Amino acid sequence: MRGIVAVVAVTLTVVLAACGSGNSGSESAASSTGGGSQSLTGKKVAYLAPSLDISYWQWVYAGVKQQAGAMGMKAVSYNANNSPGDQLSNVNTAINAGADILSIGPVSSTSTPPVLAAAERAKVPISFAGIGPQPGLTNYTSAITADNLQAGIDEGHFVCTEAKKLGGNKVGMLSLPQDRENAQKYLKGAKQSFQQDGCELVQVLQTHGLTVREAVQQANDLLTAHPDIKGIYGMYDQAGIGAAKALSSRHLIGKVVVATADGSPTTVGLLEKNQIQGLMLQEALNQGIETVKQGANALQGKPVQKAIPLNEPLVTTKNLCSPESQKVLRLTYPPSAGSYGSC
Repeated sequence: MRGIVAVVAVTLTVVLAACGSGNSGSESAASSTGGGSQSLTGKKVAYLAPSLDISYWQWVYAGVKQQAGAMGMKAVSYNANNSPGDQLSNVNTAINAGADILSIGPVSSTSTPPVLAAAERAKVPISFAGIGPQPGLTNYTSAITADNLQAGIDEGHFVCTEAKKLGGNKVGMLSLPQDRENAQKYLKGAKQSFQQDGCELVQVLQTHGLTVREAVQQANDLLTAHPDIKGIYGMYDQAGIGAAKALSSRHLIGKVVVATADGSPTTVGLLEKNQIQGLMLQEALNQGIETVKQGANALQGKPVQKAIPLNEPLVTTKNLCSPESQKVLRLTYPPSAGSYGSC
């Protein structure tokens, strides 16, 4: 009788353990691919920036820090100073320092293969912010970018339409480096729009340093070489600022339309003054937030979204103060950066 009781007791123990392990079983399976539901507390997120001199990448890092802190993790940044060599060195340093999650805004898309190889060898999840990897690569966790092709179409349509209202159809472009996949998509979308709407893209000048000073010089070069242009299409925040400065010095404000991408307190201020007419908002802060979320999901063996192309809405003086625009602005840069407009 004692033997029977013992067998029953053992059987019940096994059954109860099996019933109680419904979640444990799935967690174990998840653990084999990324750590299951392990605690995130104390984990380290390493943010690999192309240049922390650029406000956009500072705001991505602000998003990384915000989300990492909310999840009980620590965040640290590395600055590549626009050098692919420094970028590769940084990823190796971050991995050796115990990074559990990598968030990267790459120097260029073409510079990403060795970075991804290093992360893959170390089995550390890596997600992109703003700029995606080299086309064809798949060995990464997630790419959180803007819908640059559609943004290119939308901005191109706006610039062309407004240029025609000013009596012309010729436009110039202040471009990001074309070794970046986001810049290629912007250009493709803009060309598509210009062709459909009947505008001529007379010149494309690529930035080398993403500075306002350079953008002023390039805008002046455009205006000197093509004095009949009626629109300037910018791909980055400093392009809009530089174009506005160049037009102001030539007393051409209101005679040449300017639209640009990204968004900042400075370009919002210029928009309110009608020194630029269109602003394509890119959620830099939110991109940083999402890289941490996706990295955490991968670390815990949860589903991740491979591609997250965030919407990039057009903001003008007419809709700047709308709830929709204000919501996106608060995902573009943190309150510490400056004003969201005098709404």
